[in-house]
Amino acid sequence: MNPSQPPRPARLAVGVVGAGRVGPALARALQQAGHRPVAVSGVSDTSVRRAARMLPDVPIVPPAQVLELADLVLLTVPDDALPSLVEGLAETGAVRPGQLLVHTSGRYGTSVLDPARRAGALPLALHPAMTFTGTEVDVQRLAGCSFGVTAPDELRLAAEALVIEMGGEPEWIAEENRPLYHAALALGANHLVTLVAQSMELLAEAGVEHPDRMLGPLLGAALDNALRSGDAALTGPVARGDAGTVAAHVSELRRHAPGAVAGYLAMARATADRALAHGLLKPELAEDLLGVLADTKSDGGDR
Repeated sequence: MNPSQPPRPARLAVGVVGAGRVGPALARALQQAGHRPVAVSGVSDTSVRRAARMLPDVPIVPPAQVLELADLVLLTVPDDALPSLVEGLAETGAVRPGQLLVHTSGRYGTSVLDPARRAGALPLALHPAMTFTGTEVDVQRLAGCSFGVTAPDELRLAAEALVIEMGGEPEWIAEENRPLYHAALALGANHLVTLVAQSMELLAEAGVEHPDRMLGPLLGAALDNALRSGDAALTGPVARGDAGTVAAHVSELRRHAPGAVAGYLAMARATADRALAHGLLKPELAEDLLGVLADTKSDGGDR
């Protein structure tokens, strides 16, 4: 074995508590690395069907039984449900000493697992920075995916090895920085979906037959430029200081998509601030532009 690589963990019996979009995909990735899914829990009909599709022949059982059968347990439930789940499992004696307990929440580090740690569990926070569909494509997308990892010092090698086995790249996040880390991801990924969906709706209303085809190359190039160059990649009427064009945009949005006005103004203001700070927006053009963006009548306010 290459001494620069983390040790390969022993083959583990893997359980999943919460058969949403994430858990079954991670279990499949671990299965491909040689681990053995042994149990999964799911509540809704959708999650049960997903588990049966992604993890065929793996029994669907209650959460406590998942912990009874598994050496490595993936807790893949919504963030707000995680603390009470961990407390409940610990209080009922379901947690076994030496059991690896892994949650995939971006918001939390390992402290949320403290009730289980006191019962002898080994806590890991492994958050894949990826959007999931609940299908086989998710397993493929894990290749090269960054994971936000938080772990006790004595478990860092185990955490790194598990992430690498799933095809991912570990990125260490301090416990106190988890909420900021997660907010950054949500700001970029979740809001992007909203912006793209709004853009496609407006293009369709403008008569574009295939909005996705029109936006695909443009957004792909914009994303690539932003990742490479940051604020230097800013283009468009706000960065140029074209106040008249921006005013026309706001007027059209008020007529055709009033629900999009507030978002447009908020993003345009943020763009103008960044363009001005980085010398892309000329100060002599900024005054008229900021005047347009400060027109609170555009987003439903009173002047």
